[in-house]
Amino acid sequence: MDFIPVNEPVLNGNEKKYLNACIDTGWISSEGPFVTEFEQKMSKTVHRKYGIAVSNGTAALEVAVQALGISEGDEVIMPSFTIISCAMAVTKVGAVPVLVDSDFYTWNMNVDEIETRITSRTKAIMIVHLYGLPVEVDKILELAKKYQLKLIEDAAEMHGQTYNGKPCGSFGDISTFSFYPNKHITTGEGGMVVTDDESLAERCRLLRNLCFKKNIRYVHEEISSNFRFTNLQAAVGLAQLERLEEFIIRKRQMGKYYTEQLRDIQDLILPIEHTNYAVNIYWVFGVVLGEEVQADNRLVQKLLAEEGIGTRTFFWCMHEQPVYQKQKLFINESYPNAEYLARKGFYIPSGLALTKEQMERVVIKLKKVMAQIR
Repeated sequence: MDFIPVNEPVLNGNEKKYLNACIDTGWISSEGPFVTEFEQKMSKTVHRKYGIAVSNGTAALEVAVQALGISEGDEVIMPSFTIISCAMAVTKVGAVPVLVDSDFYTWNMNVDEIETRITSRTKAIMIVHLYGLPVEVDKILELAKKYQLKLIEDAAEMHGQTYNGKPCGSFGDISTFSFYPNKHITTGEGGMVVTDDESLAERCRLLRNLCFKKNIRYVHEEISSNFRFTNLQAAVGLAQLERLEEFIIRKRQMGKYYTEQLRDIQDLILPIEHTNYAVNIYWVFGVVLGEEVQADNRLVQKLLAEEGIGTRTFFWCMHEQPVYQKQKLFINESYPNAEYLARKGFYIPSGLALTKEQMERVVIKLKKVMAQIR
């Protein structure tokens, strides 16, 4: 019996054609023409003026934070329940992540807690759209305006998602995407910063490329990194972007099937299908074990693996990360909803290459395991 991986990308469009063009022309580096084309088309897709492609989603966040001038002692409000890349981009410049808990039902940050965390040192709010539904953006936009704060929008998982009809990635002063293989658009590795601010865009380009002094190569007035994005990656990204609408339809069909087949399982919480501002795009199909289930996610995942089903845990909370505990951050802080999701949540196979027969097997095995642990 074949193992069903948690994700497998679809690469049967124009990927080979565009990659062959890179090889035939010799343009494989970051200076190839596909890079500019991908930046332009991706930024246009999310209604942005400028796109700056970088090496990965983590790099996109680091460039975004530095481009906004966030520095030592500044505070950035963000969810505890997210990937460490978000906090790392802040702590690397000496700034301080200030955390809020999650909304238990959408799994996104609890926007009603944000205002209570704003201080005179707050420089920005970082919103992170998670797993398929966007953050309730309007409330955060009001707070950013009221307190004159910058807004960083991590839309890494939101390719093709909208909030009240507007594309995710169009709301922040600066917004970021990831193109990791499990994303709706993949370039293997890769990321992008998007913005409408020309000066911010120029700053991001500088930070992406070692901060070479303008018009004088190998002369540097500040330290940055090499976050460049290759023509090969851009070629794959362009082919993927051509099929984004098709991929979103497929993801929603998968979400509908799983929801219909799993909704009657006792003590299994499924993703919300929609809110009043968005319809779920099911970047992944996550599930959360109910309170009556004594087991944690890792036990259930182990049992599913024994049945040939791949899974992946939800994110681990920032306030419980060992690296930050060693640095004496978030001392005595607790975020109950985030902690529960981290311990009880995981996602099942939901990659674009998943077949109907594979989904049927996932459902059968998940039902078996849930009956077993009860």
